Amino acid sequence: MKITLQHFPLHFKVPAGTSRGVMTEKQSWIVRISDGISEGIGEISVIEDLSPEYISLAEFELTIKEFLSRLEQGWNDEVYQALQAYSSILFGIESALLDLKNGGKQIYFDNAFARGQQKIPINGLIWMGSEAFMAEQITQKLAAGFTTIKMKIGAMDLDTELELLQSIRKNYSKEEITLRVDANGAFDAETAQAVLQKLADLDIHSIEQPIKAGNIEAMKKLCLTSPTPIALDEELIGIYNTEEKIKLLETIQPQYIILKPSLHGGISGTKEWIALAEERNIQWWMTSALESNVGLEVICQLAGEYSNSLPQGLGTGSLYTNNSESPLTVAEGMIFRVLS
Repeated sequence: MKITLQHFPLHFKVPAGTSRGVMTEKQSWIVRISDGISEGIGEISVIEDLSPEYISLAEFELTIKEFLSRLEQGWNDEVYQALQAYSSILFGIESALLDLKNGGKQIYFDNAFARGQQKIPINGLIWMGSEAFMAEQITQKLAAGFTTIKMKIGAMDLDTELELLQSIRKNYSKEEITLRVDANGAFDAETAQAVLQKLADLDIHSIEQPIKAGNIEAMKKLCLTSPTPIALDEELIGIYNTEEKIKLLETIQPQYIILKPSLHGGISGTKEWIALAEERNIQWWMTSALESNVGLEVICQLAGEYSNSLPQGLGTGSLYTNNSESPLTVAEGMIFRVLS
């Protein structure tokens, strides 16, 4: 195998605000694997302060190159096991190998979505910012036909954030518009209790990660008593062992889990989380971790492998000034492939 690596930092059109800060750039690498006939492509993409394997740009790139050097000798269980703690690298390599296996046409999974025959419902994402900026985004998403809106909360004044949600709910019932919120662990356990009740009063569908990951007993209590369903996200990061996954799901018993292959064990790890969740009647949806269109394509096709009616979090392809060309298209709250 011949392997090449390209550093491909992604530049946001508009600074992206989260409870962890504002992003203007995101680190990404494109990996290509060739067998001399076909070439497979994948993306290794990290979020600083969230991807546990990322310490610094230079150190992480060296780690990628070390794994790719091992991979050139052949894909085997030893390489796979060593990659378990490097979700982003594993995701990129798995993607490129799948593409190579299927002829190098960016068909990672041969399913209806990949063939342009299926549309996947997605949520419209509202980024943190000024009240006017967030209100403008909400108006745009509703006008674009989204029926599920996801809003980041926890970085601004909570009353302002609740007022924005209330402004939607005044005009649209929960049957007309589904509202999700993502706190990214912004609240402490005591504050979260009060927030969860206020969200329930607004018929909020779910809240992602109301408190910081690692507070297992506090999260278990919240999931047991919360009037607003809770979805785990960051809580799943760094857990690669099957038994540990089972223990987490059975201890906390969340209503939902949210899966990002770049953060949650690559393609194989995501599939395992889904299987374990479904065995325990825990619902899930998949979302991108702000990948370019290369990684987003893989995640969309992976989502197309499942019959899941919940809107997925897959509409981030238009965030960047330097994104790659893609057949992925978003219209009327759906993402789909437009093939020539």
